[in-house]
Amino acid sequence: MTEQEIFDVLKEQFGDPVIDLTENVDPWIRVEAEAIAEVSEFLRADDRMQFESLMCLSGVDYDDHLTVVYHLFSTSQRHKITLKVEVGREDPHVPTVEEVWRVANWHERETYDMFGIVFDGHSDLRRILCPDDWEGWPLRKDYKVQEFYRGIKVEV
Repeated sequence: MTEQEIFDVLKEQFGDPVIDLTENVDPWIRVEAEAIAEVSEFLRADDRMQFESLMCLSGVDYDDHLTVVYHLFSTSQRHKITLKVEVGREDPHVPTVEEVWRVANWHERETYDMFGIVFDGHSDLRRILCPDDWEGWPLRKDYKVQEFYRGIKVEV
């Protein structure tokens, strides 16, 4: 299926929570945060879609909002799609998709650790790269490196 055909099926199935399709070098479909788990389950289970692989889930800081990006692939159907969910910078929350794709567990933990995006319903949402008591979210554009960590000066 083409990106447009995938978008059309999602729009018919979910309506307004499937916001738009941006067609460029790597097209993506924007989905409301509250609908991402349900849309993901549909994309994995539907016989026309069969997106059994979450290749990557990552965060992006766009200054005025944060985005979670989902790269999906279907081996059997030989098609791919990218989904994007936008959330505010203050108290960002997105439903987890780890029940849809188990690998999301690690990807969501990394995105939480680096951007502070909370994945509601995640089974073990805690830091994965930084120590548990690290301050801040290192990949946010407004991140300020703490001066000291456990009494040791942090060099920038």
